[in-house]
Amino acid sequence: MAATPHTLFRRALHFFGKVGIALLVSALWWEILDLYSPASGWIFVAQVGVLVSGIWLLVRLLRLAAQALVWRLRNRLVVTYLFIGLMPLLLVIGLVGLGGYLLAGQLGAYLVTSELDRRVEALEVAARRAMEAPSDAPLDDPNLPGLEIVRVDAGSGPEWRGAVLRGDNLYLMRALRSGSNEVRALVPLDATLLGSLVPDLGAVGVRGRGGEHLGGKRPEKQGFFDPEIDWAAGLAVADWDHMDQPSAGYFLAVLTRTSAIRMVFFSRSSDAFQAGVQVALVALLIAFLVVELICYVIGIGMTRTITNAVHNLYEGTQKVMTGDFSARIAVNGRDQLAELSHSFNEMTANVERLLAVAKEKERLQSEIEIASEVQAQLFPRALPKLQTLKITAICRAARLVSGDYYDYAMLGDRVTALAIGDVAGKGISAALLMAALQSSLRAHIQDLGDAASPSELVARLNRQLYENTSPEKYATFCLGFYDEDSSIFTYTNAGHVPPVLIRNGQATRLDVNGTVVGAFSFATYAQSTLKLEKDDLLVFVTDGVTEPENAYGEMFGEERVVEILSKNASLSEDKIVDLLTEAIGQWTGSNDLQDDLTMLIARRV
Repeated sequence: MAATPHTLFRRALHFFGKVGIALLVSALWWEILDLYSPASGWIFVAQVGVLVSGIWLLVRLLRLAAQALVWRLRNRLVVTYLFIGLMPLLLVIGLVGLGGYLLAGQLGAYLVTSELDRRVEALEVAARRAMEAPSDAPLDDPNLPGLEIVRVDAGSGPEWRGAVLRGDNLYLMRALRSGSNEVRALVPLDATLLGSLVPDLGAVGVRGRGGEHLGGKRPEKQGFFDPEIDWAAGLAVADWDHMDQPSAGYFLAVLTRTSAIRMVFFSRSSDAFQAGVQVALVALLIAFLVVELICYVIGIGMTRTITNAVHNLYEGTQKVMTGDFSARIAVNGRDQLAELSHSFNEMTANVERLLAVAKEKERLQSEIEIASEVQAQLFPRALPKLQTLKITAICRAARLVSGDYYDYAMLGDRVTALAIGDVAGKGISAALLMAALQSSLRAHIQDLGDAASPSELVARLNRQLYENTSPEKYATFCLGFYDEDSSIFTYTNAGHVPPVLIRNGQATRLDVNGTVVGAFSFATYAQSTLKLEKDDLLVFVTDGVTEPENAYGEMFGEERVVEILSKNASLSEDKIVDLLTEAIGQWTGSNDLQDDLTMLIARRV
């Protein structure tokens, strides 16, 4: 969908921010003032606002561009290498170039000044000959064209040697004194003399108040890198009439090239050593360039290795984000990046396996929930309609399914069977055995009918469980028949927690009539008889009530159960259940059950 103008404006406002608004306002203000009040001083203020906000906005845009540029690791590494490797190299090259330029200029000036000093020494020789020879003797010197000898009265200044300004012309002069006489030997410091100082060096001249005098010719460029060097050195120039006051503002100018300076230096000596030095310098430069190229190739290769590994990881993570955990990336090399890629592959493989396990766990969880719903249907839904006995029962599983069991059923019109059991173990296997125990009990009750007795039923259950289950599968079980006409309760306790009878505030534990069911085929069971009186409270529990442990490993115990029942027997059955459950939670310090918790309470009314 196309963006509306309002949306575009909001995006632009967000991108440019307050600085962009300031720039726009300043520019509009400048334009309005320029149209209607061009002489106003506020135009300068608007210009400053445009300049400041424009620079600020430019810096911000450059920062955003830099951030976008270095988002990719490859670009970031390239920029890093530029700062770490290339920038110092450029600085070194620049420093070497500047130093070479300065050194070449100094060498050129040194060569010229050295030659000037030699010419001054030659003038000194000519001046000494003039002092010793008659005044009219010819003193021409072919090595000093334009030589002129001038005799003057000795002044108070120094015996000058160097350049001198005579009228409007410059000369190179050496003055010597003998008594009151002074002999000055001088030659014109013109283009001819300057060009003959160092012929192959380039153009040499004098810059001063009289302009610039150049001698020689500018050297031609040799090769790609042969910069022109324009250098100058200070030149002291004395006035002809005032030797003690040298004039300032004159410079000895040298216009040359690096190739010319090199040729001047190396051509002065033709021995093999100097030629070898030149070859060695060229070879060193070539070796430096080769090493730099090799380093560049190695750096590019390492950069591609790093960036390719990171790019592969990025592509792999993008696939993982879409749910493709089968994605694997190529592993190259045996370095840390290869280990990282290998770890990524192992991680995705582990995640893929975990997802498969999670799906399987989800499937099992669904099946367990179905099993829990099925098990809930196995417990009796409706209480038997009894006139003298009130029954309450609960079963709370430590897991989704329980291995505990309670049941009640009618045997004829006046007899009610009460049962409670605890299957060894927890989870699905215990729940399945509990279901088998319940179905077997119901089947035997229907088979025997009124002729059934608790001991016989328990014996049958023992044989059936022993024959149809593994040796480690067994259950504690307590089964009792209540006759409503006589209020007699006949029971068989097969290794279960002894039921508790509360009568007039006194607690009595009922008998244990045999061992657990399903463990031994030869086990025999007896039965006991109890006549219930009005307000008697008969409580059946599993070990999930008596055996929970506290932080010190101490069990809750039957004594605490009996104590709570004795003190609270007058309360309602639901209240007694809540009190026992609360006491167990306080004992363990947790609301989570350590074992399945089952209670069956019968009160004689």
